[in-house]
Amino acid sequence: MKNVISTDKAPAAIGPYSQAIEVNGMVYTSGIIPVVPATGEIPEGSVAQAKQALTNLSHLLEAADKTTVFIKEMNDFAAINEVYATFFEGAYPARSCVEVARLPKDVMLEIEAIATK
Repeated sequence: MKNVISTDKAPAAIGPYSQAIEVNGMVYTSGIIPVVPATGEIPEGSVAQAKQALTNLSHLLEAADKTTVFIKEMNDFAAINEVYATFFEGAYPARSCVEVARLPKDVMLEIEAIATK
């Protein structure tokens, strides 16, 4: 069974895709960028963008009622490292980092996740 996951506490999709999809208990997120949902603004600096992207991810996983996560990052691995421990406790999620030439809205990083309960 497929279920669309959506929340206004994370940025709306900027194209023809869903924020996340749940299939058989697994949630697959689209790329989450550091946009402040209420204003559409993008924080300045890589650390601030990492905090916003992880906040957006947290809200999306909360809407899906999921807690265990695998992270795939796009760009700025160092910024994610600096704020990672403030978002996850205990055993950290598995993760990977991929460098890309450009991201939507010229943000410094993007996060994708796969999650389950």
